[in-house]
Amino acid sequence: MSIKTSFSIKDLENLSGIKAHTIRIWEKRYDLLVPERTDTNIRSYNLENLQKILNVSLLSENGLKVSKIAALSELELNRRVRELVVDKNSSQHAINMFKIAMLHFDQQLFDTTFNQLLTQHSFREIFLNVILNLLEEIGLLWQCNTITPAHERFISTLIQQKLLINIERVQNSKIEDKRTAVLFLPLNENHEIGLLYIHFELLLKGFKSVFLGPSVPISNLKELQNIFTDITYISYFTVEPLLEDAENYINQMSTEILLARNEKFHILGQNTKQLDKDKLPKNVFVHQNILDLIDRF
Repeated sequence: MSIKTSFSIKDLENLSGIKAHTIRIWEKRYDLLVPERTDTNIRSYNLENLQKILNVSLLSENGLKVSKIAALSELELNRRVRELVVDKNSSQHAINMFKIAMLHFDQQLFDTTFNQLLTQHSFREIFLNVILNLLEEIGLLWQCNTITPAHERFISTLIQQKLLINIERVQNSKIEDKRTAVLFLPLNENHEIGLLYIHFELLLKGFKSVFLGPSVPISNLKELQNIFTDITYISYFTVEPLLEDAENYINQMSTEILLARNEKFHILGQNTKQLDKDKLPKNVFVHQNILDLIDRF
């Protein structure tokens, strides 16, 4: 698996949040970065440049003027970043380190960064305040071709591993609620990290939570009604069903599964954002985010 070692100025913009125009100005005014150039004068940046612009972005966002940052040596720049992370407990720094780990396919850096976060935060805090923001940024990076599907799969797998470890720690807790939550993703939907985290939260709250995972046909859900008497269904629409098909999917779910026993269906995800809630069956609930859903239980 090849490591991406060369970045365009647009890549740096996407990864750091600093506009390409601003990066060019900083190069000219402060010699902040020294890119290589192609025969046609197109800038090319290495991993060290990327690391530096991420550090510059972090310090700049926390009030240090770029002119002051540019005057720092590499050692002093890194020291200032470390001090900032300790003093302000910067989640953005952790996100930046996770991005670097992703681009390097570096599991050790991922684990080191994660374990450092664990010294000051619970797993719940890390997921809600860092991982969710990281996943949102990764989605944007993938859409604009700054990273490949291999990068996304690598970091997603590492996050899933952390989730599964924490799920195992809580899944033997005492079940205190008679309801059963059935968590599944629609057919051809494979983005399961958000749903896995909801599974973790429900187990933590003492629910019976059954995680079916990705790409589950609606018809398969009927089998669970033969076993459990009071089911609440939960699903996450990231890429499937498509926006134009989401309402029909929900109506099918209501007709084939929910109506028989007046059961509830909770959904969230990118492809639920444009749904007209007034047109949905009364026992279907759309949530803006994970916390909104969890608070309903």
